[in-house]
Amino acid sequence: MDVRIQPIHFDVSEKLVDFINKKADKLARRCPAITVVDVTLKVVKPETSNNKEVVVRVTVPQAPEVVANKVADTFEEAYDLALEAVERQISKNKDKK
Repeated sequence: MDVRIQPIHFDVSEKLVDFINKKADKLARRCPAITVVDVTLKVVKPETSNNKEVVVRVTVPQAPEVVANKVADTFEEAYDLALEAVERQISKNKDKK
């Protein structure tokens, strides 16, 4: 599985990279068919709260691309929320098959 992290207009900390990779590995254990996890990190309106936006795109062969977009106070919180949404979408796709 390939995890790609793309911060927009800022440098991402090593701690955040480790957090993202650890959570992505847990997701891959639940759904081993995942080939790519794209994570885009963006700060929206820096002077306000709830300004960290995370977009997670998960690629699974022979399935539609799964995308979740969440905004929260921290990147970690937004990433957790996005992964929960991705897991729900993947399980719905499995149920349809």
